[in-house]
Amino acid sequence: MDNLIHNGELKKTLWFIYLSERLDIAAECEKFLSSRGFAGVQVSPPAKNVIVRSENILKPWWERYQPVSYKLEKRSGNEAAFVDMVRRCNAVGVRIYVDILLNIISATNGTGTDGTVVSTRRNFPAVPYGNALFIRICELVGLPDLNVTRQNVRQHLIDYMNHLIDLRIADFRADAMKHMFPEDLDYMFSRLRNLNTVHGFAAYQKHF
Repeated sequence: MDNLIHNGELKKTLWFIYLSERLDIAAECEKFLSSRGFAGVQVSPPAKNVIVRSENILKPWWERYQPVSYKLEKRSGNEAAFVDMVRRCNAVGVRIYVDILLNIISATNGTGTDGTVVSTRRNFPAVPYGNALFIRICELVGLPDLNVTRQNVRQHLIDYMNHLIDLRIADFRADAMKHMFPEDLDYMFSRLRNLNTVHGFAAYQKHF
């Protein structure tokens, strides 16, 4: 477990800060989490998502799990705010763990969290939910399934994760991995860089 936490100490508790702004998370690391012995913070998916609007609901929590690109532009802040959050939390010994989605994109048209227009051009038929094959080749809750057998799709996801590693995050929590084939995950994870040593990670250390 100690190797998974990546803090070089015996701290093992993570705090899941879900909807807060990135600058507020940085302040929380500095003012509370570090002094209380927390090992790290798990943050919700950092990539741009569609803004969900309807008559009865506006910006629900689950819209953060409706990615439309891999730009780090959210209601929580832009990429500069993300970099600042990671730097400040690392400086006080609190690592950042990122929730990521590797298998789906949003099925909703509208506006993205960076203000751009979002259009879903493809629609795929539903697949029955049953055995492992059906679970992995499916539209999870109606969301378009990424074809991670294609090299260009894999490379986009690898580049996304490596960019986050370059920004000095400690690790990932990959959402809904049971809907993906193990060999596809192995391929992508095996091509991720070592953790960035600038903020105190050991040389040649992997994300997990």
